[in-house]
Amino acid sequence: MGREASCNARVGEEGAEVKALLESITVVLRGDLKRRWAIAALENLRVDGETLRFEADGEAVVLELGAKEAERWLRKLLTPPPTLAAKLGISAEHPALLMGPTHGALDPALAEALGHGLTSNPRAAHMLVAVVQSPSEVERMADFHAGMPCKTVWVVHPKGPDASPSDAEVRGELRGRGYVDNKTSAVSDRLTATRYVRR
Repeated sequence: MGREASCNARVGEEGAEVKALLESITVVLRGDLKRRWAIAALENLRVDGETLRFEADGEAVVLELGAKEAERWLRKLLTPPPTLAAKLGISAEHPALLMGPTHGALDPALAEALGHGLTSNPRAAHMLVAVVQSPSEVERMADFHAGMPCKTVWVVHPKGPDASPSDAEVRGELRGRGYVDNKTSAVSDRLTATRYVRR
């Protein structure tokens, strides 16, 4: 969602100047008053004059954002986040071909997203979704995708500082083959996806 504001905040009886962040699934307060709430857990969301108000964890919360910004925050907070299928662009009209994983089960969130549009025909696929678990699988995936008519591949791999393959390994291999990365999406707590397009 990506909104942030420096503002006065009150949480229960406490008040302070904070940096308020509206992230994809959380609202975060940083500064002298620190809090993190899941958006799904916020209750009684409303704008009152210059303030955004809600209840979280049994406490009343007031963010003095100004009338226009408070309305923007409220709109975003009340809009359901897009599904993973929507983020990846997978649908019955835009089916994906799945490659991998080579060991272990398919991540449940990714399996649900692929349920919106999956094909076994490489020529009918609008994109390749490749779950890679080692640097050598990135090379094999790129070789395979070179023979597909679609130009888009979502590379799904572990995230974090010790991930293998790392973001840098995936990016280096695909950029070296003429791909451009232009979007990322979290898949789950342990997986991330990056969209690459072949020029």
